Amino acid sequence: MDHSKAPVLEALAAYHAEGQTPFTPPGHKQGRGADPRVREVLGDAVFHSDVLATSGLDDRMSSRGILEQAQALMADAVGADHTFFSTCGSSLSVKSAMLSVAGPHEKLLVGRDAHKSVVSGLILSGIRPIWVTPQWDPRRHLAHPPSAEAFEAAFAEHPDAKGALVTTPTPYGTCSDLAAIAQVCHRRGKPLIVDEAWGAHLPFHPDLPTWAMDAGADVCVTSVHKMGSGLEQGSVFHLQGELIQPEVLKSREDLLGTTSASVLLYAALDGWRRQMVEHGHALYDDALALAASLRTRIARIDGMHVHGPDDFCGPGRAADMDPLQIIIDITALGTTGYRAADWMREHHQVNLHLADHRRISAQLTHADDEHTGQTLLTALQDVAAHAGELRPAEQVEVPDPEQLRLEQVLLPRDAYFGPTEQVPWEKAVGRITAEMLTPYPPGIPAALPGERLNTHVVHYLRTGIDAGMVVPDAADTEVKSVRVAIED
Repeated sequence: MDHSKAPVLEALAAYHAEGQTPFTPPGHKQGRGADPRVREVLGDAVFHSDVLATSGLDDRMSSRGILEQAQALMADAVGADHTFFSTCGSSLSVKSAMLSVAGPHEKLLVGRDAHKSVVSGLILSGIRPIWVTPQWDPRRHLAHPPSAEAFEAAFAEHPDAKGALVTTPTPYGTCSDLAAIAQVCHRRGKPLIVDEAWGAHLPFHPDLPTWAMDAGADVCVTSVHKMGSGLEQGSVFHLQGELIQPEVLKSREDLLGTTSASVLLYAALDGWRRQMVEHGHALYDDALALAASLRTRIARIDGMHVHGPDDFCGPGRAADMDPLQIIIDITALGTTGYRAADWMREHHQVNLHLADHRRISAQLTHADDEHTGQTLLTALQDVAAHAGELRPAEQVEVPDPEQLRLEQVLLPRDAYFGPTEQVPWEKAVGRITAEMLTPYPPGIPAALPGERLNTHVVHYLRTGIDAGMVVPDAADTEVKSVRVAIED
């Protein structure tokens, strides 16, 4: 295939060159109807390129197959059999993949460190989750992806499970042994879904962790907007093998996806694929070198410990880690990641990727350079110098793994859509939650619909919020009350 081509971008250029006049949506008609004050902020180019995919970019029959060409090039670039573009983010893509493997009341093995979008998929589908416990680092209070042995044990107990879903890399950059998990699944003829939202870049440099298709996964979901050059919501999902039929996966995507897909997002996905094929290796040479340099320089700052493979990888922990996710433990500064992140935004206009009770993280991509790296370094040095202003920090009561593990009493769908009531948080202990309670980021629910709440999880959320944690999807975002199921 000719990877110098970018079918969506080329069709968009042709649309403009031909001077086509739309009597179709979008109603702003190439920006002519947009408020000048809006155009001043967004620019004319956004509106100029916001056209319909059919009866616009392509004709009403899509006879030129523009999108299909772009998807085929993307699949070829990464070695997949099929690729589908999504303009609703990986939140939609992972739901489509789940629905391609299991249906209502059927079992799916799912790592309990799954993103809230997976839980949303369980609620919508009625799939019965069989939770697979992540690997817990008790010293650092951090979860790594579940092991292959944990999936093996779950299949042994639930041989009727339709397949498995694992999240890797995690938002903290830690990776599972995907090849081993794929083997566990395939020995049983079951497909493996990988939520690789944070791994769009992995196929394009040998010094990055092994990506899902190379490890033998059947479906891989990737957020190109996270680590690639896609616009927000730009996602792709890749398919290989014969355990999931492409027409089934496409049908599930059609069921959930929009009928008004954004050509802007398609064009950015198309252009990113070409950029990576032509320049990806060199770009990640530079990004990895910058990451290594920054890790060394940050480690010299008093009170900051930069996590590396010695901390995160090994028996009982992760199999690998993405060096572009720079995770910094600031416990020695005597404050929380929440306070440090807020201080850096206020005083340096630096926005960090993650913040938790003891860590902050910076996400690097191929777009970063020495200038952005120095901006980060200056802000980190300054927060360390002003750490005294960030003390004393509220303490977060982080439970041990066995205390975090809640009993799944009802299907997520049944708890979410069943009769509910809102009760004070003190009275929620022992009740079945009917909502997701999700510290965000990273977006992994501490409690999800159908789980019975215990004292430890409720106190973790309450103390976390007092310390600066954000729980945006709760009905009461301060978790002073909780939505719970009404039991017979």
